[in-house]
Amino acid sequence: MAAQYKFTFGPWNISTGSDPFGPPVRAEVPFASKIAEYKRLGFDGVQFHDDDVVPADLSWAETEKGAKAVKKVLDDEGLFCEFIAPRLWEDHRTIDGAYTSNDPAERKYALDRSKKAVDIAHIMGTKDIVLWLAREGTYIREAKCPVTASQRVLDAVNTLLDHDKTIRILGEMKPNEPTDSAYFPTVGHFLALCYRTMDPARTGVLIESAHSILAGIDPSEDMANALWHNKLWSVHLNDQNGLKYDQDKTFGSVDLRRAFNQVWVLERANYQGCIGLDIKAMRSTKSEHQTAHLSNSLLLFKRLVEVARSVDTAKVEAFRTSRNYEGLELYIINRLMGI
Repeated sequence: MAAQYKFTFGPWNISTGSDPFGPPVRAEVPFASKIAEYKRLGFDGVQFHDDDVVPADLSWAETEKGAKAVKKVLDDEGLFCEFIAPRLWEDHRTIDGAYTSNDPAERKYALDRSKKAVDIAHIMGTKDIVLWLAREGTYIREAKCPVTASQRVLDAVNTLLDHDKTIRILGEMKPNEPTDSAYFPTVGHFLALCYRTMDPARTGVLIESAHSILAGIDPSEDMANALWHNKLWSVHLNDQNGLKYDQDKTFGSVDLRRAFNQVWVLERANYQGCIGLDIKAMRSTKSEHQTAHLSNSLLLFKRLVEVARSVDTAKVEAFRTSRNYEGLELYIINRLMGI
């Protein structure tokens, strides 16, 4: 059976184009206007940080009221919430890490906010909590004990699993940026942690293409391994021009063959999770083109699905059997070229 895909992105992917070296180049788009773009662009669901739903640190009564209002907006637009991710890396209390901070008060703040994010997810109708361990690392290795830090991450995951017995935790791993050296830098590291948790069946991964590339790993290999573990529960597709900062480029825009391999793996495994995008418009993009990176990525993904489904698997097996990998490579390249 062919996979049936549902497509999502986060509202932060329609951005002002700001970076650390200059001013914004596009006007901020109101949240409601962003949500109104989803169906027009062909998307089905929305990715959220906790403070995309409501501002952080409100009272629970205010948080509940605000979350219910956003849920109604989604329902009215025919959209669903894919996941909630506590945004722990932009608060002044977590500049030295959240779950792994050396300060117990900061660790408590991170856990309390994460549990609140779980409660927001319940209102928003999703069971998936994404943890990007952005500042769980160091700028110099001696600043923290890595063994202690690893245990603190495990303890945090267990705390959330215990807080709500229905949620799933999805680790989104990245080897660097904003920290120099991250704990659990790769998908494989977090998969190992999954089996140490209080409930391994409720822990898995979200794989972002660029994060795997930054770790020197082909994203399709990470995806295949996670699929083998039955723990690939979401993806963030994008592209990356080498081992630079996290660029979040349009999917397939740098390496079309690498993009095809990701689609090929997902197709052959009959992947049933969401196809999420985490992509940014090129910084100099004008406001009138500020959603083109989203529609272009979706178009390229769908075209690569068509290519993957057009591949003659009998031919592929014949090439493999005869160990004719040069012939196989040309066959795949020809399919990508429409030949």
